[in-house]
Order: sequence, then structure tokens, then C-alpha cells
Amino acid sequence: MDLLKRFESLTTAHVADACLRADVPVRTVSLQPVTSWRVAGRVLPVRHVGSVDIYLEAFDSAEAGDVLVVDNGARRDEACVGDMVAEEAKAAGLTGLVIWGLHRDTVDIRAVGLPVYSLGALPTGPLRLDPQAPDALEYAVVGDWTVTRADVVLGDEDGVIFIPADRAEELLDLATSIQATERRQAELIRSGTSLRRQVGFDAYLAARKERPSLTFREHLRGVGGAIEE
Repeated sequence: MDLLKRFESLTTAHVADACLRADVPVRTVSLQPVTSWRVAGRVLPVRHVGSVDIYLEAFDSAEAGDVLVVDNGARRDEACVGDMVAEEAKAAGLTGLVIWGLHRDTVDIRAVGLPVYSLGALPTGPLRLDPQAPDALEYAVVGDWTVTRADVVLGDEDGVIFIPADRAEELLDLATSIQATERRQAELIRSGTSLRRQVGFDAYLAARKERPSLTFREHLRGVGGAIEE
């Protein structure tokens, strides 16, 4: 499956809603795109310890289409990725970088032409060199989530989301269905049919009086609405 092609007409919000509907953990993180390009690919995890050699080691085992996911513990005192790492990643066939930390060389990174997401920029590179754990290339921690090569990462203007690789096709199909429903709803609003009317909001309020435990999400599932997921 060409993940980027499947994802190009969707958003991370659609995929997050699909995860919620499919009872898959919604693993989203607020990261900013350094470039204007979306990212989609299998996770290539790295836990950064202060030196660029760990990236070179990771690239040796990379496959075309992978996305380097860097765990730098959300540190704000150093940038852990610069333009040379982006250049080498591109040459190794990677399709993007996702950094739980800071980057530098913003102008040069943009010139590389590879999607990059991070928490922000800082001129200073690492001033430390910590011991490298034996499993430093086996997983990365990004926000509250631990990700491995069994995961896929998708990123757009809203941030990034991680999904299980073995459920990616199912979740993207569901996201496409949710998107189609939302587009129909938006078109109806523009043509004069309010969202409240579309989803039978009056009926929901009446039903909730009879059954206070009824949630709007339950009601939406019953009438085929998308909105919340």
C-alpha cells in the first residue's frame, strides 16, 4: 500500500476519528511542520543520546519509505537534527523526519525537500554525549506514546498520529468514509440544511430527557453522523 498516496486526500483528524470508531488508541502528538509537505511511512525509531552516529546507524537498516522518528525527550536546550541528517535521510530513501525535540538549520532543511516535524527550532546542537542504550534503535517515546517499526506515522498541519501498521489500510478506509460523510454534511449546511437538522438534534434532546445517559456520540452513530468521530 502506498501510504502517502492513501493519506494525501485525508487529514490526521480523519484518521484520529477512525481510530476512535475502531477502538484503536488515538496516539496523536502536537508537532509543527517545518516544511509544507505531509509525511506518511513506517516508523524508524531512534532514541537520541547526543551524537549524529545513531542516525547513521539507523539509516543502515532503513527501508525505502520509512520515516525517522527521533526521541529526544522533548528537550528544549538543544537541537538534535540538522540539515545534514535530513540530507542523509533523503539519500537513504526515507520519506520524512518526526522529532520529539528541536531541530536547527531550518532554511537548509526546507531546501532538502523532505517533510520534517518538530517541537521548534534552536541554533544550538547537543553539548552532551550520553551512553547509548542497547535498544536505542528499537523504540522511541513521543509524547505519551511508545512507537516501534510495527507502527506507521502520518503527519499534516494538525500534527502527527501513530497507527498500527497492520491496521493502516482498515483505518484509512474508515477515515475515507468519515471524510465523505463530513463533506456531505458540509455541503448540506451550505445549501441551507443546518447540522442540527441533519443529525436530528431535537430528537436527541428529547431522547436524552428520557434517558439521561444517552450521549451525543451514541446518537450520531445511530443516525450516521460523523462530527465527533
